[in-house]
Amino acid sequence: MEVTGKIKVVNPEQQISAAFKKRELVVTTEEQYPQHIMIEFTQDKCDLLNNYAVGEPVKVSINLRGREWVSPQGETKYFNSVQGWRIEKAGVEPQAPSAPMPTAQTFAPATNLNEDEPDDLPF
Repeated sequence: MEVTGKIKVVNPEQQISAAFKKRELVVTTEEQYPQHIMIEFTQDKCDLLNNYAVGEPVKVSINLRGREWVSPQGETKYFNSVQGWRIEKAGVEPQAPSAPMPTAQTFAPATNLNEDEPDDLPF
């Protein structure tokens, strides 16, 4: 899945435990009713946000994650998270090749056809 919009917030990296770190990004969608989507980047994916700033249009590839939690009182709760795994600038057109592409040469029609020769083409 993908989320496209403009960066509203890029939070600093948070070291949650000795083995786990995360970084949050908020993207505001550009639609009739804009949504502010918080996306988490974890572990080595945190570094993907280093080259992005507030206001930039981006396309973020995401996974939806869900988990179940049972409280000490036995009540079951469900939580969702949006995890990012790729980010790229949106609205950037691919660059055109610097050299023009070669064009096919035009050939004159063949005039030396011999109708008496058998056609040995396999098709």
